[in-house]
Amino acid sequence: MPRLLKTHYSAVVTVNGHVHRLTVPGHERLLTTLRERLHLFSARYGCGTGHCGACVVLVNEEPVPSCLLLTVRQQKNRIQTLEGLKKDSLLAQLMTSFAEEHAAQCGYCTPGLLLSARHLLKTCPSATESQLREELSSHICRCTGYYAPLRAIAKVRDSYAVD
Repeated sequence: MPRLLKTHYSAVVTVNGHVHRLTVPGHERLLTTLRERLHLFSARYGCGTGHCGACVVLVNEEPVPSCLLLTVRQQKNRIQTLEGLKKDSLLAQLMTSFAEEHAAQCGYCTPGLLLSARHLLKTCPSATESQLREELSSHICRCTGYYAPLRAIAKVRDSYAVD
């Protein structure tokens, strides 16, 4: 008789500082878990292949497309979504700058852009124009043409004092 494969697994994941004990299918992606089980909607489905940046979250402080990650493999990682950074001063400045520079038009790609921009400015506070462009190259934005987000991020870079 053939051996049946286990289809659901226990997973303990830490998202935005909260520990969640879940039972998920082995094939479930982190993006699905965040949206459908934890009701965190800032990460969005775009391409499903990790190329558009709409689903970016921070995994151990690194921006990663959540559509590529299996939930059951995230048990030792710290996951942060935009919702978990409500009190982050750098994110607040980025959000204000995005609004002032009209860098969020339809808003679909904005959460991923914000998380990637925050990561870049945290790790490289004096990022050059080419570094900013490189960081945004992993995001697809059909509305802004990237000029407004680049302006918004550069504006924060030029004024933000890293703690």
